[in-house]
Amino acid sequence: MSAVLIAVFREYQAAERVRTKLVKDGFPTDRVELTATLEPGQAALVPIGSRRAKFEQYFRTLMSEPNERPLVDALVARVEGGAAAITVYPRGDIETERATKIFAEQRAVEVLAHDLDSQSFEHAASSEEGVWLRHLIDDSPGTPR
Repeated sequence: MSAVLIAVFREYQAAERVRTKLVKDGFPTDRVELTATLEPGQAALVPIGSRRAKFEQYFRTLMSEPNERPLVDALVARVEGGAAAITVYPRGDIETERATKIFAEQRAVEVLAHDLDSQSFEHAASSEEGVWLRHLIDDSPGTPR
């Protein structure tokens, strides 16, 4: 499993604002997920009957260590109780720091981390304006363009 941050918010609308803020900050939409009773997100795709079972299975795939089972149970209880969770798959320390800062600014009631040592490359999302291009053309004399 890859690195994961999960932030819990008391209400759906707060989590929805955070998802928008993360995407505007540069996080790709496929690395930011919202899970709530109003919008089950990826949990809806779990092929198990009840809504509770879907939430359990979904969060268990994110928090897969045996010692994380109580965290999964708490997440499911909170979501079923009206809270909402935002899941971010950060790529590197910079994205982890940026997501954590947004969670704190938006008053997450809890932030959980899983396997942050398994993060891949940095700067998949940029806080700077503009497009970053890597110069791939050889500027030496006689090089065709």
